Amino acid sequence: MNELDGEPGGRAHPGTPPGRRMAQVDRREEDRDDPPSAPGGCQAKADTRDLGSPVCPDLAEMDAEVVDSWARSGVTGAGARVLGSRACPDLAEMDAEVVDSRARSGAARTGARVAGSTAGAGASDAALRDAAAWPAGTGNARRARPVRVVALGGGHGLHASLSALRRVTGELTAVVTVADDGGSSGRLRRELGVLPPGDLRMALAALCGDDDWGETWSRVVQHRFRSEGELHGHAVGNLLIVALWELLDDPVAGLDWVGRLLGAHGRVLPMASVPLDIEAEVELDGKVTVVRGQVACALTPGSVQAISLVPADPPACPEAVSAVRDADWVVFGPGSWFTSVLPHLKVPELAGALHDTGGWRLVTLNLAPQPGETDGFSAEKHLQVLREHAPGLRIDVVLADSRVAGERDELEKAAEALGGRLVLADVAAADGSPRHDARRLASVLDEIFRGKR
Repeated sequence: MNELDGEPGGRAHPGTPPGRRMAQVDRREEDRDDPPSAPGGCQAKADTRDLGSPVCPDLAEMDAEVVDSWARSGVTGAGARVLGSRACPDLAEMDAEVVDSRARSGAARTGARVAGSTAGAGASDAALRDAAAWPAGTGNARRARPVRVVALGGGHGLHASLSALRRVTGELTAVVTVADDGGSSGRLRRELGVLPPGDLRMALAALCGDDDWGETWSRVVQHRFRSEGELHGHAVGNLLIVALWELLDDPVAGLDWVGRLLGAHGRVLPMASVPLDIEAEVELDGKVTVVRGQVACALTPGSVQAISLVPADPPACPEAVSAVRDADWVVFGPGSWFTSVLPHLKVPELAGALHDTGGWRLVTLNLAPQPGETDGFSAEKHLQVLREHAPGLRIDVVLADSRVAGERDELEKAAEALGGRLVLADVAAADGSPRHDARRLASVLDEIFRGKR
């Protein structure tokens, strides 16, 4: 089967939502008419003036940086009216919905004064995000906003996925594993009883922009202290996240505040509300043993057969569940298969949302087996394991690098067994290393989302 053709059995291409999902789409249609949420929007400064001028003529002259700050911080409603009244007294009486709309749309965002401009490092990325609207035939309301994408995973794999996806859509949410028990995250988890922040930090760093602000803050949060004292090995971002958690007593609010500081192009959420442990059944020389902990699962000699979580029925993050249910696309991988990707399927409420969502589901396969966790795994073996851990979960698209062409027949069969189709594309880094190239991956995902592949 040619990966550019339609799906097996004549099923509609993922570029246009099928009839079986239209009821869910219709129920969300009113909500989907909203402008894209900050910080993904990139509209002209003139657009902001047009939004405000019917209510407050003086807003046409308001410094764009004031409006930018609303869009970046997410300030809406009464809070925005209070902020705005300093620049325009009449703004204190402005309808909250008008201000909310401007804040959500990200109008007049710094570095994007004119939509489509070729000036500035982020211009091409903004154009790509704008192009990721729904294809022709799906209705004006839906084409007026970017696709809503939820990416699942953790660690370096999710970092690669988010680095690509932030170039494609302004409606991006990362749902991140919270089972890390090693390094800085493990120490903070044991000492303070908090969620392990490391994978969440990496996701936030991946969502930083390519401008000086984004690149600088990405380096800052990833920086690790080197010393002979207690700070040795701690990442700055881990400490920042945990500090906000302690101050706000709310993990989601803390992550949102860090995202605002970084100017993150998307939102980062934990997959569960409590720290988790991974238990794995590991086979070595015909004997199966059970090991506990993410580090142990990744490093114990042998072949991982299956995983489970402790506690077995953890509370899911409500915002993560809502994001999955409302998504147009849910993206699994790449990443550590047993310790970053599959754990999401073991959180019952989140797994239910993954089964019930009206969105499309896409798996981005790893470029190579991971030593210590998936040694000897073929590409199709990854899909077989996914199917075993999530019976009945339909995967609509499987994306693999063209280098697996030698396994194509078996990989197509594995994709079809999950209910989907295979897309092969050059998404690996040009230097031959087993990592994805963010811009190549972004281009291919954009084409898939728009029904061009």
